[in-house]
Amino acid sequence: MNSTMVITVLGIVAIAVVGVSGRRPPSKELGEWTVAKRGFSTFTTWFLQAGEAFTTFSFLGLAGIAFGGGVAASFAVCYLAINFVLQYFTAPRMRQLGQRGGYLTQADFFVDRYRSPLLGKVVAIVGAVFLLPYLQLQITGLGMIVQLATGSHTGGNLSMVLATVLTVVFVLWSGIRGIARVAYLKDALMIIGLVVLVAGVALSVNGGIGGLFDTIRTSHPQLLTLDQEGYDGTFFVTAVIISGIGGGLGTMAHLWPPVLAARSGRVLRSNAIWLPLYQVALGIPIIIGFAGVLLAKKGTEPNGVALTLAGQTLPGWLVGLVAVAAASAAMVPSAAIVVGISSLLSRNLLSVRNERTQLRTNHLCVVAAAALALVLGLTRPGLLSDLLLLTYGGLTQLAPAIVMGLAKKVRLGAVPALIGILTGVAVLAWLTFGSVDVGTVDTGLIALAVNIVVTTGAQLVVRSRAQETVNSPTDSADSPVSVSRT
Repeated sequence: MNSTMVITVLGIVAIAVVGVSGRRPPSKELGEWTVAKRGFSTFTTWFLQAGEAFTTFSFLGLAGIAFGGGVAASFAVCYLAINFVLQYFTAPRMRQLGQRGGYLTQADFFVDRYRSPLLGKVVAIVGAVFLLPYLQLQITGLGMIVQLATGSHTGGNLSMVLATVLTVVFVLWSGIRGIARVAYLKDALMIIGLVVLVAGVALSVNGGIGGLFDTIRTSHPQLLTLDQEGYDGTFFVTAVIISGIGGGLGTMAHLWPPVLAARSGRVLRSNAIWLPLYQVALGIPIIIGFAGVLLAKKGTEPNGVALTLAGQTLPGWLVGLVAVAAASAAMVPSAAIVVGISSLLSRNLLSVRNERTQLRTNHLCVVAAAALALVLGLTRPGLLSDLLLLTYGGLTQLAPAIVMGLAKKVRLGAVPALIGILTGVAVLAWLTFGSVDVGTVDTGLIALAVNIVVTTGAQLVVRSRAQETVNSPTDSADSPVSVSRT
């Protein structure tokens, strides 16, 4: 076992230890485990929200897009800006409604605002199904990180198992408080890791970062335009829109607990103002991707370019540090996603009434979700990768109903909301798995457009029927009511 592997394993264990240390007195109910006492400060909420927004995609995916598609990778910076603008208005309202109605999950919002347990169950299923691929992405991403850093496929698989088990342990033990504690460490490690990585690249390129882009402009000018195959202007605009809507309107269930746990709406508005500072850090993986065009060996996988360059430009112990930082960026979102899935299943789908039984059921769901994602990640890593295409687009189908539910008076019926969600999901599945050629337009956006049209049409039909009922001549002499009165 080389020094890189030793540092990586010790780092993963240390992350879990920090998570375990976040526990307060033993949780006896799901509310404490999921949203604590709804009193998290600006500081804690900041790290929770950042910890769940910046994942392995920040290390692997973003650099990979820059490596193959150039400036198209900057779509992440754009959609996060939209996210935070929308969250400034939506998150405080979600928290207000959550405190008033005792929400613990995203689906609780739908049950309360639409007075429909059935809609809550459907939302719980949609949320759990579309978050599972996202969980699997974090786990397999961590394995890829370790494999690339150490050069050991076996080591990567073992790290996946170790990290998943330890994540489950600290989540079961500490709940959201443990995730918050690890988020502090994760953000520090992420910044250090990215800075170390970009420093190593800058020292390896003639002329540093400035020289890097001068060379790219001369040798690969197409990477500085939105004309790459699969990464054109249409991809950029539609990906920004669908991702911005998805994150900004709270369509992902694992983003709700930090909002519901915040002390006040002011905390959330403050974070929406200052969290965009993290977008500065996202520029580093993009730079790494461009550097890979010049430094990486031919045949390098796009998603592996960041860790490949780390191995080429840094000593082993620093590569280990970068790998630990990347591992933390997988473990914190994994923990949050597990909480989101298990809470939806135990509270909204299974509807367990007893508090202690609900918490125990929730813990079983934590283990089941993590185990399923791990097993599929180890045995059939490509199985869920197809579903991953549906994650953002699928969950964004909840957006219209969320927007209407945030209003002071809900003017959308539960049935139209349900029909719209199911239609949007069905259209998205057809476009994705039916090999329908839509060019580089994000399929989630197409499905969302159909969703909105169907929801609107269904609402008009419901309203029309309700109006006909009100205007019907029930007081006529021929009506059953009149006869009974006589």
